[in-house]
Order: sequence, then C-alpha cells, then structure tokens
Amino acid sequence: MPRMLRRAAVLGATAHVASRRGQEKAMAAQEQQDAAAPPQAAPEPAAPPAAAGASSAGGYDELMRLKGLLDAGVLTQAEFDTQKQLVLGS
Repeated sequence: MPRMLRRAAVLGATAHVASRRGQEKAMAAQEQQDAAAPPQAAPEPAAPPAAAGASSAGGYDELMRLKGLLDAGVLTQAEFDTQKQLVLGS
C-alpha cells in the first residue's frame, strides 16, 4: 500500500510541474506575441445594455460570452468586471 501512495504522489507532483511549465511557456509565448504585435486601438465598448424588459436569460448569455472572452485573454479582469456590472445593472 505505501508503494502505491508514493507512486501516486510522484505522479501527481510530476503532473503539477508539467502543468506549471506549460502555463509558463504559454505565458511567455503570449508576452512575445504581445511585444511583436503593433499597438491596437482601444477596444470598442460593448453594446449598451438591452432594454429594461430584457429576459434574464439574455443577461446570462451575455455573462457567459464575457467569461469566455476573459478566459481567452481578450478581456482583462477589470474590463470583465466593468462589463459584468453593466449587464447586472440592467
């Protein structure tokens, strides 16, 4: 039994290290891309919130779209928070 636990610990640690290295490489590649890319114009503001009678499903869909953009790195956390407040405030 202890041998199985040691093996699981080694495998878990190896997976963790590999994951961290992959993240670091991806971040380095992204930084390189950002440095090589020409400066972009300011992002267009999101469309104004829909009419006050919009369904909550539309708000949910908008939040999920914004979360996808945040996860993809298109939006910063601050931009996401601003847009989220606009959606939730409507």
